[in-house]
Amino acid sequence: MTTSFLARWLPQPNNGSRREQLRACAGAICGLLLTGVTCHFLLAPDSASIYLIAPMGASAVLLFCLPASPLAQPWSVVGGNVVSGLVGAACVKWLGPGVGVAALAACLAIAAMFTLRCLHPPGGAVALTTVVGGASVQAAGFEFVFVTVLFNSSILVACAVLYNNLTGRRYPHSQQLAPAHPHATRDEVPSARLGFTADDLDAVLRQHGEVLDISRDDLQAIFLQTELRAYQRRFGVVTCLDIMSKDVLHAEFGTPLDEAWRTMRAHQIGALPVLNRARRVIGIITQTDFLRHGGLDDYQGMRHRLRAILQRTGLSHTERPEVVGQLMTQQPHTARLGTPIIDLVPLMADAGYHHIPIVDDEDRLAGIISQSDLMAALYETRFAEAAA
Repeated sequence: MTTSFLARWLPQPNNGSRREQLRACAGAICGLLLTGVTCHFLLAPDSASIYLIAPMGASAVLLFCLPASPLAQPWSVVGGNVVSGLVGAACVKWLGPGVGVAALAACLAIAAMFTLRCLHPPGGAVALTTVVGGASVQAAGFEFVFVTVLFNSSILVACAVLYNNLTGRRYPHSQQLAPAHPHATRDEVPSARLGFTADDLDAVLRQHGEVLDISRDDLQAIFLQTELRAYQRRFGVVTCLDIMSKDVLHAEFGTPLDEAWRTMRAHQIGALPVLNRARRVIGIITQTDFLRHGGLDDYQGMRHRLRAILQRTGLSHTERPEVVGQLMTQQPHTARLGTPIIDLVPLMADAGYHHIPIVDDEDRLAGIISQSDLMAALYETRFAEAAA
């Protein structure tokens, strides 16, 4: 029991890689330095007044180390710091400086941040600073908040937007919308019909009742990835190499449309990968592409439109599409030989992909997987487990 009690006080493992730690440290020094220099020239060129406040150091930790945190989003940073500063300035103006007033200012600042949905931990420090920050801060009052605090917060956020996105971190980290159903119905996407649902997650979060330093969409994504990983552990890792079709018919950019159409119809396939001379995938053309350009909504005229597309004009220049490259979907989603097939489930079930080209280590076409291939593989895996 003693060991268990002591373990609670030990630091938790750090999941951030060394590269991520260095990225965060570099971001903090760049952001604070730029904020300090900019505010110095804008607010205090003669160094006679405060131009960089201490709580910005705490804000930098959140902005550059935890850019996905709800507490580090632009409204939380700017709104939380400014609102807290206003609360502190009001308290010192009406009640005067003092330890009790500082504690009251922090308390009211937290309540205000909860109400305005801009909870930001350094905001508590801003409220304290306006009360116990010295005679110059107390004398400046609301001007200190609307100038120094606002400028510091805004410039630091601007630095975070630029730095995080340049270094591969999405910021601002807004809530992600649920994936759109490919058939535009009210049903959940297929991958969400088993396991937990969004309503389940919302109910648990309401029951939990505590503030979590992670956004709801990130939490849901982590749970979904955990479910997929558990599925792989239970049924084994089946890769694209194991189930893909290897003798793949394909087209080139200049393949005539009528030739591509006849190939698909003759072999009863729904798509042709489009390759360049190095056998790298540059696109994919499907029967849906033909039908879409033939006018899917014009049922009576679609036959004539499709026939017109497939009939060659014999002209060297025409506005009408003549070859596959003019009709194909460019830069299609591909997977690699070693990709677990479970990773394709969200793409085919939720995103609506029907065919995914498989490429080797040199990005050359090695095979293709259709929805039918994936369904057969998942069924075989489940059947084998039941038989065992």
